[in-house]
Amino acid sequence: MVQIERAQTGLRIERNLLKVLKGLAEYLDMPLGELVEGITLHVFEGKAPFSAETLQKIEQLKVVYDLTLTAQDAHRLVEK
Repeated sequence: MVQIERAQTGLRIERNLLKVLKGLAEYLDMPLGELVEGITLHVFEGKAPFSAETLQKIEQLKVVYDLTLTAQDAHRLVEK
């Protein structure tokens, strides 16, 4: 185990994306913050953060929560 210090943050994120992340965290039985940490650490090393099974669950959650955004939308989102 690696000891760390966490910081509370006021992260703003697209509503449906957050719903999918929360649903995925629940499915994986982990806190949302730990899920985001894991995703980020994998991506920083150029590694895929999810198995094929988890990607299937993400696709299901995207349908349930009407998440239509893709990677192509990144950095081009404008708030209403």
